[in-house]
Amino acid sequence: MSAPRSGFVCLVGRPNSGKSTLTNALVGEKIAITSTKPQTTRHTIRAIIDRDESQLVLVDTPGIHRPRTLLGQRLNETVREAYSSVDVIAMCLPANEKCGAGDAFIAKQIADAGSVKRVAVITKSDLGSKALMPERLLEVVKLATDHGFGWDEIIPVSAKSGNQTELLVSLLLNLVPEGTALYPAGQITDEPQDVMIAELIREAALEGVRDELPHSIAVVVEEIIKKPDSKLISIQAFLYVERPSQKSIVIGTGGARLKEIGTEARREIERYLGAPVYLDLRVKVAKEWQGDPKALDRLGF
Repeated sequence: MSAPRSGFVCLVGRPNSGKSTLTNALVGEKIAITSTKPQTTRHTIRAIIDRDESQLVLVDTPGIHRPRTLLGQRLNETVREAYSSVDVIAMCLPANEKCGAGDAFIAKQIADAGSVKRVAVITKSDLGSKALMPERLLEVVKLATDHGFGWDEIIPVSAKSGNQTELLVSLLLNLVPEGTALYPAGQITDEPQDVMIAELIREAALEGVRDELPHSIAVVVEEIIKKPDSKLISIQAFLYVERPSQKSIVIGTGGARLKEIGTEARREIERYLGAPVYLDLRVKVAKEWQGDPKALDRLGF
């Protein structure tokens, strides 16, 4: 019987490269929020995968991009901090898109990451043409060689269909060191409860809003109260936007949009907590918070 292995794997990639969807598929439960909007992930999220006596800790990260705001700079710094102390960097590259400047930018970053193992994960293989996959593989190989390194593994996967996701887990386990589990068996994340709830609210708020608005929404959970004589959990949270016009969009006519957000978020939060929830949502303006250091600190960035 082989010795148990355990270690950290950091998922990196440009925005919308499929990192969070892949994280959820590998864990088998929803850990990271997903959206069609770019830069949905704003925090590093640790997801824990147990296989026999071995364990992988996946670190899902924000999409690396050329920042236009102080928030963007801090998100990129968060990613660099995340992959500076892991055993494996797994770069996600969508099968249905050619390697571009954003991928080259990331490859340059991880080329300087020292002796860490590097894996190319070609995500969304169900969306890419099978006939073009060999060409895609050659692009991915060239991406590494152009930046002075070689991939330890290259694997196409589909989080949607599950194709080769279990093989990916096996490949990653082979690349982490021998060692005992880092977290108790059965634990799937170490995310604080208030952060998870805030993310589920933000996920609901991202659906159906204009392109410029998603970046301007932040959520802070102010209060979580469980009364001893009731199963009901009462949660108060604030959605922050940057301008009064954005506040009007989030609230909607007669509060209709905010009610939709609350309904969707409450459903997901109840699934997460396993208990009925009363959700009190309010919207506040924090003027141009993405570029304000003090506001970023208050909002947890």
